[in-house]
Amino acid sequence: MNPSSYRRPLLSRLLQWWFLREDASAAAPYILSPAPLRHTRCCCCCCCCSRSCYSSMGSAGDSSVEVRNENSVAGGIRDVYGEDAATEDQLVTPWTVSVASGYSLLRDPRHNKGLAFSEKERDAHYLSGLLPPTVLTQELQEKRFMRTLRQYAVPLQKYIAMMDLQERNERLFYKLLIDHVEELLPVVYTPTVGEACQKYGSIFRRPQGLYISLKETGKVLEVLKNWPERNIQVIVVTDGERILGLGDLGCQGMGIPVGKLSLYTALGGLRPSACLPITIDVGTNNEELLNDEFYIGLRQKRARGEEYAELLEEFMSAVKQNYGEKILIQFEDFANHNAFDLLTKYSSSHLVFNDDIQGTASVVLAGVIAAMKAVGGKLADQTFLFLGAGEAGTGIAELIALEMSKQTQEPVKETRKKIWLVDSKGLIVSSRMESLQHFKQPWAHEHEPIKTLFDAVNAIKPTVLIGTSGVGRTFTEEVIRSMAEINEKPIIFALSNPTSQSECTAEEAYTWTEGRAIFASGSPFDPVEYNGKVYVPGQGNNAYIFPGFGLGLIMSGSIRVNDDMLLAASEALASQVTQENFDNGLIYPPFTNIRKISAHIAAKVAAKAYELGLASRLPRPDNLVQFAESCMYSPVYRSYR
Repeated sequence: MNPSSYRRPLLSRLLQWWFLREDASAAAPYILSPAPLRHTRCCCCCCCCSRSCYSSMGSAGDSSVEVRNENSVAGGIRDVYGEDAATEDQLVTPWTVSVASGYSLLRDPRHNKGLAFSEKERDAHYLSGLLPPTVLTQELQEKRFMRTLRQYAVPLQKYIAMMDLQERNERLFYKLLIDHVEELLPVVYTPTVGEACQKYGSIFRRPQGLYISLKETGKVLEVLKNWPERNIQVIVVTDGERILGLGDLGCQGMGIPVGKLSLYTALGGLRPSACLPITIDVGTNNEELLNDEFYIGLRQKRARGEEYAELLEEFMSAVKQNYGEKILIQFEDFANHNAFDLLTKYSSSHLVFNDDIQGTASVVLAGVIAAMKAVGGKLADQTFLFLGAGEAGTGIAELIALEMSKQTQEPVKETRKKIWLVDSKGLIVSSRMESLQHFKQPWAHEHEPIKTLFDAVNAIKPTVLIGTSGVGRTFTEEVIRSMAEINEKPIIFALSNPTSQSECTAEEAYTWTEGRAIFASGSPFDPVEYNGKVYVPGQGNNAYIFPGFGLGLIMSGSIRVNDDMLLAASEALASQVTQENFDNGLIYPPFTNIRKISAHIAAKVAAKAYELGLASRLPRPDNLVQFAESCMYSPVYRSYR
């Protein structure tokens, strides 16, 4: 067969595939494969076409193919692509468009159901003989996979197993993550994702997102168009310079956008096909990675200044050009000097959100609001002391000050005076103003210089101690015991990730305060038994906020992010904490109800978008909670015809 003779009929099928692609899972699944698969159906035929037409494409699995001596090549099958007859130096064309059937269907993660394909589906999509005869339900597949997963003793092995499943069977992956969220959240995200990023080059299987490096400068839009999905609603992007508390991991920071977007789908209900992970690779200053033979990024020092700014500017412009005004761009794990600048620069022209600054702030504020119900008193009556004055610390501080201002009607400039920050050089005070970075300057209050956290606790006498330092075990015994002497119920948040970088453990907080602490951490800790009572530590995980927050922006068609939306998200999360949760020592609701929690957060965020005139999806739905739930992706298997 001359290739030119079957390219022309493909155009009509390709157009049909393009318009049907969003509904394909409910009908016959269509795919576009980047490589030639001989075991594929004729593109110019529908599902009910004859096997003779199927065999005319040279299927290796059909014995009716006539083998002629003049066309016999390796394996005795006619090679319509000419690939087997070519030498290694000759060029071939890697293209195929087809109805997803046979091996192509089993290798397509969006449509693959494994052993859950029914007898009818197996016959209709040429799967007979490619699978064992048993048909398993999705629930039984889920049970089997969890049994296997629990046999792994090493968290990274569990992470790799989950990523492999996501690449094989997308719906089963999300079904597992939704149904076992408390068990699997630490596997696919913090703390295990930190180790995964450190070893990403060694465990890399296949690309899960887009890599935009300095080599793509001048053609970023072209690179974006290489991504097979067009209806993207949210992008999570990192440059890998400050991955969790682990520092510069360069290109290997891709694990963070991949993990975040998995949670966008599982916890917030966004369709997987609407999510795009991106890593901006401008090099790394991590010498260990530069010398690692398995490192997957650019082997050069990190670009700075104009070269960096030009690539980011091109990226932001290309994203809006390719996906439109309402595409949500979430910045993730950028270093302080870039994170604040990018958020400030693009917040007025793009729909942007920085999870480290704004998401962390919103979830911590929610915990503080909930804690007020446990300790009594008002937010404005509290005194806050932070260890860490980077993007997380200053972001939390600013949102707390905004909430205080909202409650008391005092100017934010006044409410900031209730909040003190300690950085690596000690307490931030006005005498240090000239040497401070711009984002620290609003927190420079009148006070004598203090060098240590312990001395700052004794001088400031805070009711709330918050750690965002990225340095482990900095909440020492003397610091926590001082907090316990000052407060009947000290509020202690040790937020740094991963677990090894946490300022203190849950056990230390409860033990050194004699069980009186209200404690929350960034990474999960097991329940602690002290003096015969079990204490369940809260986890101030951003996963409480950003999936629902993003859903609220998308379902309202919001064109910008406003601080009032963050306050609305915090209040919505705090309102979901029940008296039963408080009785168990929790200031955050359990993750088992996270989809309902996300729906409530999305509704409050969307309501604020409509109130501020930032929503473009009109008319406004009558019941925003119900509308949010109706928008959520379901991982339950679909039936194919």
